[in-house]
Amino acid sequence: MFPLHHIFILFPVLISICASSTICAQPLPPSNFKATAFDRHIELRWDRSTDLSVNTYRLYRADDTGEFQLFRTFTVNDTLYLDFIGAQDVEYSYYVTSRSILGEESDPSPVLTAATYAMTDDEFLDMVQEYTFRYFWDFAHPVSGLIRERNISDEIVTMGGSGFGIMALLVGIERGFITQEQGLARILKIVLFLEDADRFYGVFPHWMNGTTGEVIPFGPQDNGGDIVETAFLFEGLLTAREYFSGNTANDVVLRQKITNMWQEVNWNWYRNNSNVILWHWSPNFGFVLNHQIRGWNEAMMVYLLAIASPTHPVPASLYETGWTGGDYENGFSIYGYTLDVGPLTGGPLFFAHYSFIGFDPRYYRDQYANYFIQNRNHTLINRAYCIDNPGNYTGYSDVCWGLTASDDPLVGYLAHEATPNRDNGTITPTAALSSMPYTPLESIAALKHFYREHGDRLWGPMGFYDAFNLTQNWFADSYLAIDQGPIICMIENYRTELLWDHFMRNPEITDALDAIGFEPDSISVSLTVLIDSEADIALFPVPASDRLFVQNSTPEDIQVELYDMNGHVMFSKQRIISNGTLALNTSLVSPGVYMVRASGGAFHFVQKVLLLP
Repeated sequence: MFPLHHIFILFPVLISICASSTICAQPLPPSNFKATAFDRHIELRWDRSTDLSVNTYRLYRADDTGEFQLFRTFTVNDTLYLDFIGAQDVEYSYYVTSRSILGEESDPSPVLTAATYAMTDDEFLDMVQEYTFRYFWDFAHPVSGLIRERNISDEIVTMGGSGFGIMALLVGIERGFITQEQGLARILKIVLFLEDADRFYGVFPHWMNGTTGEVIPFGPQDNGGDIVETAFLFEGLLTAREYFSGNTANDVVLRQKITNMWQEVNWNWYRNNSNVILWHWSPNFGFVLNHQIRGWNEAMMVYLLAIASPTHPVPASLYETGWTGGDYENGFSIYGYTLDVGPLTGGPLFFAHYSFIGFDPRYYRDQYANYFIQNRNHTLINRAYCIDNPGNYTGYSDVCWGLTASDDPLVGYLAHEATPNRDNGTITPTAALSSMPYTPLESIAALKHFYREHGDRLWGPMGFYDAFNLTQNWFADSYLAIDQGPIICMIENYRTELLWDHFMRNPEITDALDAIGFEPDSISVSLTVLIDSEADIALFPVPASDRLFVQNSTPEDIQVELYDMNGHVMFSKQRIISNGTLALNTSLVSPGVYMVRASGGAFHFVQKVLLLP
């Protein structure tokens, strides 16, 4: 509110202005007032007033009695409010007014009525992605377009979070949150800024100033290149390079500039003449931190890109001597799930997310693991631990789970995981939501629980806040780029495989997988999806020979694909409208066993089929 003593000081001036201007006239009501209903809340928003006399806004609400009451008062900069009602089928009417410094109130805006309703799974995913997208679009740094570290960051932008943010922009285009032209312009803005920003042998720092491009030290001796953050940045940039495949001038320029920066990263320098890649290099302190990057953790993308580099590649042998050269293998079963690699219970769940926003692990394995199965089992162990709840923390259950690195009520920030010494009752929504491709049933159930049961404190203008701890009665009010990014991106990989598809199209990635020794592996195909017993999909005849018919009796359109048992696509996505039938010409396909995959908005369906000569 405008301080009262300021009113007394300014009052003679305002009276003088009123005598010769319209500043004391009744202000105009806010424009573009909107009310949008969801499962448990109604979003109210309006445009900021251009009237300099406006000091506050007033929101009025009426229930079914029709009697409006003053509901909330907002500052002139606040133009968004989430009325979290906490129940379905509740209807309210609203209008908003402006109020001037001298207390004059505008006429009301148009009255809008909205009612909460039971949302489908698909609508829940739409809502979470759209709200989370705001962090990467509305809250991006205004000069560079890069992504701020957290919602209280001003100039600090983060390279890893920006890589995730670039991929989030692609999701935004596909979901219709922004146009392709808007997304291309924003990513080109980012790339043009990065060209002149601080780099250290082509490697970007962890943090930089979003206006100047100068490094902001992440620690006392960490004021140079951070190759892990850089890998996540290029995970996004290379995905965008394949996404913008058109022939417009901006498409061509963007691809060339990304390629130029990609070629300038000197991955070999960060070996320091050793057989392992080191995390940091500083122009002042050199390799003094000596942080060797060895698995299992989030940094698999570093070795994949270092081996894939077209100009400064490290030998493929570093995958063995560096990445898998430490305490890599596991082999134990916990809660009935076996982990081939990594810590005993898997570690924080971001291990299963950061490198796999781009890298599609479903159809390959190295000599140690199929990493889709690794990540699925890691997620299921994390959930089973929360159900078991050895620490007896409040709220843990089959729908309230997810332990990973996040803000924390006790120590500020902590890498939570499924072990008693790394668990203090803090649940982080990104843990369960970003595992959507691995555990769709369990993750969607957690999403609904977080929103429906805790949304009044956990749901905000940019989606779920970072974390909560019911034992401590604590809810974060923070958003972190590295937690928000995997949510929107991994949900999209579950829904359409968008980011997996485009990252994996980079020819350098295919070559790197071959050089490392990855082999085709289809064992995970049937696990990548939710087998929905209610999905009314029929295949006939079975077995088939020259034609296979797929009948869609669901109420929505679906996409159909045919894979061989090595994961190779025989028929790419083909659309079948609701209550329609698709005929696949299988006469030219070799006899054998194949997998038919049908996917709709809220389900996936997989079935084996035998094709005869």
